Amino acid sequence: MSDSNLTDNQQRAMSDLFRKISPVADDLGRLFADQGHELALVGGPVRDMLLGRTGNDLDLTTDAHPERVLSIVRDWADSVWTIGIDFGTVGVRKGGWLIEITTYRSESYDPKSRKPEVMYGDTLEADLERRDFAVNAMAVRLPGHEFVDPYGGLTDLAARRLRTPGPAERSFDDDPLRMLRAARFASQLGFTVDDAAVEAMTSMAERIEIVSAERIREELDKLVCGAHPREGLRLLVETGLAQHVLPELPRLRLEIDEHHRHKDVYEHTLTVLDQAIAQEEDGRPDAILRWAALMHDVGKPKTRRHEPGGRVSFHHHEVVGAQLTKKRMTELRFPKDVVADVSRLVELHLRFHGYGTGEWTDSAVRRYVRDAGHLLTRLHKLTRADCTTRNKRKAAALSRTYDQLEERIARLADEEELAKIRPELDGNDIQRVLGVGPGPVVGRAYKFLLELRLDKGVIGAEAATEALLEWARDNGLTSS
Repeated sequence: MSDSNLTDNQQRAMSDLFRKISPVADDLGRLFADQGHELALVGGPVRDMLLGRTGNDLDLTTDAHPERVLSIVRDWADSVWTIGIDFGTVGVRKGGWLIEITTYRSESYDPKSRKPEVMYGDTLEADLERRDFAVNAMAVRLPGHEFVDPYGGLTDLAARRLRTPGPAERSFDDDPLRMLRAARFASQLGFTVDDAAVEAMTSMAERIEIVSAERIREELDKLVCGAHPREGLRLLVETGLAQHVLPELPRLRLEIDEHHRHKDVYEHTLTVLDQAIAQEEDGRPDAILRWAALMHDVGKPKTRRHEPGGRVSFHHHEVVGAQLTKKRMTELRFPKDVVADVSRLVELHLRFHGYGTGEWTDSAVRRYVRDAGHLLTRLHKLTRADCTTRNKRKAAALSRTYDQLEERIARLADEEELAKIRPELDGNDIQRVLGVGPGPVVGRAYKFLLELRLDKGVIGAEAATEALLEWARDNGLTSS
């Protein structure tokens, strides 16, 4: 494969990729050609190989209709799935490769429908024109390896620019989700969006409401987990798209008072997100941590109060923020466990500030650990990320104090296996001591013993039994 517009490095990247994928891609290309059909590698895989990024997923496009595709690949593939066949896509697995084969198509949204209307096309060039951005409208024909770039994607790739193949208004009208994809690619690739697309996104932002919550969630999640989420989020806010898909974010842009007595909450939030990302491990994005950083202060606009002396307060914004987070993420159809974890972190993110300079008792530290549960490590990271003061002395003092808290947690964990805290008497012991059967009394007693364990640490079964009997007498549960 050769093209005079490709640089030497890009030629090498293409050649290296095709050495890797040829046994599968070329074999499949010949299979389609023998049946009188076209086949081409298209979109993201072509873009990524030119950026020096490769994976095991291949996107292919063809003039063959889905039923014909099924008949061609059925005996060749290790497995086939048809979950996307209504949109013209057949999924195939061959060895370690996951392949999606989509019929040439165009698609658009009816103004009154949430579902795109799919129409099949006849040529590769027409199929490329309907794609979201020119950098995703490049293809390589199979099995001959002819590079196809009718809309200047290679030039845009060099300029690190996102531009629609045709007029931006028409592209976004055909599929409003492309406006979110622009912000997502800005985050994932670090590309800028050209002025015409930004103008169209701004004027057409309301059109995004026709798209399903599930598709919006998928784009937002990919954006937040991208390499440059700040850029994608800024684009959403500045174009007005965020007002329709994540309205809590632009609401953080509280006006700054003339004396700058409180922080710009929006900029603070983006900085917290950056600092949370800097603490991630193994180079993998932590979606729970990132969403918690993004949402941690969303309760501030509702709780903002002007106090005497020009002060501004946000009392209980963590509780309100957790409620708003749960509501928004539920509406976006996030999994229940993700919603629970993110909203819990938002609720707990201020807890550390009651620690002062170490005044917490051991029982308070135990409660901190218990309440955080499996989120403790993420809570550590979120709490550290939430320090954005420019006062280096204050920042260093906060960091030292949190170091001390973590050391205390580690010491208590070693002594008591904090993560596995249980009362020293179990349900059977409670029934035996109190002479009761299963029922609500056992649950109340268990809760009492758990609080005793958190307050006093390990006191031994005998002392726990005496405390239980005293609690039972005080609550009228025994005769003596």
